[in-house]
Amino acid sequence: MFDLDQTIKDRHSTRKFLSQPVPRALLDEALALAQLAPSNSNIQPWRLVFAQGECRDRLQEALLNQAKQQDNISPLPSAFQHYRQELGAQVYGAMGITRDDKANRQLAVLRNYEFFGAPMVAIVCMHQDLGVADALSVGMYLQTLVLSLTARGIGTCVEISLATYPEIIRNELNISPELLIICGLAVGYSDPDFPANHLHISRESLEKNVSFLED
Repeated sequence: MFDLDQTIKDRHSTRKFLSQPVPRALLDEALALAQLAPSNSNIQPWRLVFAQGECRDRLQEALLNQAKQQDNISPLPSAFQHYRQELGAQVYGAMGITRDDKANRQLAVLRNYEFFGAPMVAIVCMHQDLGVADALSVGMYLQTLVLSLTARGIGTCVEISLATYPEIIRNELNISPELLIICGLAVGYSDPDFPANHLHISRESLEKNVSFLED
């Protein structure tokens, strides 16, 4: 029986994947469930383009070539930068990379564009004319897909970093200009021997994010 509570607790971003391919039948099952996600006016605005095999490898090469010249990961507003710093300390710490080890930190960043070794990567898009409500629908779809894959023993990593090079992705995967590239999703089996794959990232208390109002 599917245990949603346990699936959410087990869910974490995979930062190193095995080369083992994901069976198409399991992927199709998860995609079918995600297709039932809520959406504004039933627009179902999510669009996914999957790349694997040689197509995936060409995309990786193009992204790496660009990222090595100029890393375009978007900065956060100053009030929120500490979240990224704290996350980096946990992830890099688990990988044995110290804060002053700039060379290995840079190599770790470049692993984003190798999809952390995942044999498959999806590019998540929606039509450029749609707005915030529809982006919310895409987010609910993506979360449903991630949890459905997790329940089937398949690891994922949502990659916002890929969206910093939209034209490279668009050209390599022949994605229509009318589609806004939102993020990537690395898909594969997690490497059980990689320490960072076992991290459960700390979260704020409920009181930080939730308010209850009464008369």
